[in-house]
Amino acid sequence: MRIRFIESRRIPLSWLLLTRQPLRLFVALAGICFAGILMFMQLGFRDGLFDASVTVHKSFDADLVLVSPRSMSSIAMSGFPRRRLIQSMAHDQVDGITPVNWNFLLWRNPKTLVTRSILALGFEPNDPLLINKDFNKKSQLLKIQGRVLFDTLSRKEFGPIEDWFLKGRSVETEVAGKRIRVAELVSLGPSFGADGNIITSRETFLKLLPSNPKGSIEIGLIRLKDNSDVNKVALSLTKSLPNDVTVLTLNDFIEFEKNYWKNSTSIGFIFTLGAAMGFVVGCVIVYQILYSDVSDHLPEYATLLAMGYKLKDLLAVVAREGLFLSILGYLPAYLTGQCLYALVRTSTKLPVAMNSERALLVFSLILFMCMASASLAMKRLVDADPAEIF
Repeated sequence: MRIRFIESRRIPLSWLLLTRQPLRLFVALAGICFAGILMFMQLGFRDGLFDASVTVHKSFDADLVLVSPRSMSSIAMSGFPRRRLIQSMAHDQVDGITPVNWNFLLWRNPKTLVTRSILALGFEPNDPLLINKDFNKKSQLLKIQGRVLFDTLSRKEFGPIEDWFLKGRSVETEVAGKRIRVAELVSLGPSFGADGNIITSRETFLKLLPSNPKGSIEIGLIRLKDNSDVNKVALSLTKSLPNDVTVLTLNDFIEFEKNYWKNSTSIGFIFTLGAAMGFVVGCVIVYQILYSDVSDHLPEYATLLAMGYKLKDLLAVVAREGLFLSILGYLPAYLTGQCLYALVRTSTKLPVAMNSERALLVFSLILFMCMASASLAMKRLVDADPAEIF
């Protein structure tokens, strides 16, 4: 009885063919690893951009958000009448509101005296703003005019604010050319639109930016009663309020910001294109390796075909080579990606981190890349004619 080529004899032919030439295997794994790292970094930067752009948005203590229909994103917020937020209180499901001013002001580094744009939020200290429980206590310090809360995750270019404050040193500087003092520290995080953040009272905000109309705000936070249908209330307020405001759920407000960076800028496209380029580079490298391997062993494959072995068994050998390459190339790419993500977080303070969705996506792309390349390399084997080879 004829012994089956793979299943009966259990010869690890795929592994033997890959490891027969260690240098070729190393080059293949290096290429796959490089493609994987490139995809990890490009997708990580892209997702980090989107996540960083909504760091403040996610921290708001709100169920609904009012914004001007003219607002484009966090870097281009337009004002609307504050009375619209007050009018929303007429709805029986509304439990509370918080008017918020939002704009970029010039912060002077107290050490180097260099000015830099910083995002400033102004609100009434007695109103809830962030979901952080410790924030309510810190916000009471803002009742004194000229006091601000400084974001410790802001970039270092704003000065050694955290170090000075924790050492008990009085931290004073200028914002928009006016003197302020840091009353406490908070942790929000920078974004691609804002390198740093400060929070102050509306009274101080209007003093720093006197050109801003007193009756105008950029964001209106609405908190609903327990068990309220958020979408239903949002639809009801949309119908009852004038069209000079847009009613969004908190999730819609977050997506509103993300969509700006996805669709209105070239940044998201550039990072996606970079990941695609890594995928293409990996396909070319793997295809060249597998095609060369099949070509080098074509007489052996042809001999086995002439002996009566089935073509599908030989094709399975090439397919397993592609599977082995995808696994061996993915592991170092994943570990390197983790290290590079940590480096990016430390250097830029952007929320770039590995998650299961991205890890699975990159592995799927590498697996598809290797298996697709193996399929193309199989064509050389399918077209092999033992009579011509010998």
